Amino acid sequence: MYIRKLSLEDENGDSVFLWGARQTGKTTWLISQFPNCRYYDLLHPAEFERLLRHPELLSEELEDFGPEDTVVIDEIQKLPQLLDEVHYLIQRKGIRFILSGSSARKLKRLGTNLLGGRASKEQMYPLVSGEIPDFDLERAINNGMIPRHYMVQNATQRLRGYIGVYLNEEIKQEALTRNLNTFTHFLEVAARCDGEMLVYKNIAQDCGIDQRTVKEYFSILEDTLVGYFIPGFTATNKRRAIAAPKFYLFDVGVANYLCHRSNLKPGSDDYGHAFEHLIIQEIIAYLGYTHSEEKLTYWRTSGGYEVDAIIGNGRVAIEFKSSEEVKSRHTHGLKAFSEDYPDAKLYIVSLDKYKRKMNGIDIVPAKEFLRDLWDGKVI
Repeated sequence: MYIRKLSLEDENGDSVFLWGARQTGKTTWLISQFPNCRYYDLLHPAEFERLLRHPELLSEELEDFGPEDTVVIDEIQKLPQLLDEVHYLIQRKGIRFILSGSSARKLKRLGTNLLGGRASKEQMYPLVSGEIPDFDLERAINNGMIPRHYMVQNATQRLRGYIGVYLNEEIKQEALTRNLNTFTHFLEVAARCDGEMLVYKNIAQDCGIDQRTVKEYFSILEDTLVGYFIPGFTATNKRRAIAAPKFYLFDVGVANYLCHRSNLKPGSDDYGHAFEHLIIQEIIAYLGYTHSEEKLTYWRTSGGYEVDAIIGNGRVAIEFKSSEEVKSRHTHGLKAFSEDYPDAKLYIVSLDKYKRKMNGIDIVPAKEFLRDLWDGKVI
């Protein structure tokens, strides 16, 4: 079993909402971390049915519990009415709850009791390189980092099943949209926009729907934790920056499958896209697990200069080049950015054999960069 980077030790005994996309490993982790706690699994039909009929059973069954006890409820979004009972038990008895799920969208839409600030929010991401002994970069780029997918040689079948489960259980059963066929087509179009600036008008035309529906569909991806936006960094004076956000699916393997990319090899455009996506995915997870206040953005100017990742207020700037030898021409975006932020730490993450320095920029092999990232040496 992988030793995950997620930790709830800093929560001071507070209750927690633990969110994460399907199959990122929440249930496995919860069972390992809280082996002796009362555990309610709402994916189990009998458990779900009895608590659906009688939510008050939760309070009755936990009558003798108190501040020293922890209770886990898995897939809490399937039964929002339980949160009133949870709220009561936290307030009156001081019980600690760990409430996990793959989407808060249904809870928000129904105006559900979200415990009035009595529970912090955490997120579990797909696997990261720092959790995997003998991390295999090529496997990660091709298969993605969902645990069941990373561990096999060819993840195509499992990725197909994953998309099916997501569409049927997350989207259809939770009634997040009325037209599943249109949403399915949108999902494939959204995957082709992975890592690109969003132009809603173009996406709407490709999907045959209006821009308002496109924006609503993107919000579904974000709320179900299978996609996220990275805003443009605009705090530069020398060059006008573009504010439009980029969009990434939460896992490079899912993006590969939806884009019909497979057997990716260095040197191809598809490999380059997946390479960038994987490193962005790791940075997102690092910022989340370390509770960093610094935000991830990207920088692109109207004149065509671009930097793939900016951390904080220009403190760190990172380019991704899936090249075996970074050339001087690859440094133009970072050099332009440094004109406004001369003290920024500048990196190019590549497939170079050894780390080196060029024009004041650190050229770092991808696996070494990822080790440094999780050792706290980058951000």
